[in-house]
Amino acid sequence: MLDDLRTLVEIESPSRDPEALAASAKAVAAVIENRLGGRATLVESEAGPHVHWSAGGEPKVLLLGHHDTVFPLGTLERRPFMVADGHATGPGVFDMLGGLVQAVHGLATLDDPSGVEILVTADEEVGSRSSRALIEERALACGAVLVVEGAADGGGVKTGRKGCGTFHVSIAGRASHAGLEPAAGVNALIEASHQVLDIAALGRPDVGTTVTPTVASAGTLDNVVPAAATVVVDVRVESADEKERIESAFAALAPHLDEATITVRGSISRPPMPESASVELFAVARRLLPGLEGKAVGGGSDGNFTAALGVPTLDGLGAVGGGAHADHEFLVIDAMAERANLVAGLVHAVQHA
Repeated sequence: MLDDLRTLVEIESPSRDPEALAASAKAVAAVIENRLGGRATLVESEAGPHVHWSAGGEPKVLLLGHHDTVFPLGTLERRPFMVADGHATGPGVFDMLGGLVQAVHGLATLDDPSGVEILVTADEEVGSRSSRALIEERALACGAVLVVEGAADGGGVKTGRKGCGTFHVSIAGRASHAGLEPAAGVNALIEASHQVLDIAALGRPDVGTTVTPTVASAGTLDNVVPAAATVVVDVRVESADEKERIESAFAALAPHLDEATITVRGSISRPPMPESASVELFAVARRLLPGLEGKAVGGGSDGNFTAALGVPTLDGLGAVGGGAHADHEFLVIDAMAERANLVAGLVHAVQHA
């Protein structure tokens, strides 16, 4: 498993780099074919190739992951793949190349993998726009989904996820000389400040809704009334009702300053993954690995899409470790075999349900 993990990590695969993702997809396909046989299909898309493999037979379970990472080209040179002190480190080991490797090796222990499909997408880290339709198609065809994203803190699986999305709020004002004619302008920065406060007030932490302005920009020069400003907002929700409320609230944002205008784009693009979607599969996982914990988490994954369709979905079955999207990302080596066997056991249970 470590050899295969090294192979994948050392082929960098940043999102939105189709050339790098093409090389990564070929490597993922080769690992699947070498360990499981058959042929993996590269499904071309504007984001880069997705990798699909089927063992044949009636579809029963989909193993779902992604091979794109958040790290730009050149990260590997600064932070190469290493094995030391019980950890594997390097860009993407935890999120989520380790989970892919473990899943493939787990499947390789089964006498009969019929009914099993693997889908490894190229754009999960940037919203899954090109892969969502394929994910949903294969999830509905298979009827059960095992997501091999990294484990929750402490090695638990992820039984629920918040829906998440990004909103971009653009404010148009009017420029003027800040010294000679400040009143002739419409200050987009002041309008943006009002909007940030209005937007932040939409959050309802008591029901799991967080609304967080994250990036803002305005103005051109220090002596010019700003004519334009933008605010980017991260939103997380636990329920469909909150998704509807938040999207309606953003659509209804109104300017405070005369002659300022507001344009909003974005949505909660990943629906919530309710814990009800994972109940049956989590019960099986607990039988296979007594003491295994299940946690609902704030981050989203492609499992949000499959759960929203009503397809039983269990997430966080991949690597045990931490530091996703950070320089200290790591994978716990001693947990790799256990997680591979957990995936294999779940697949076997679904096959024979």
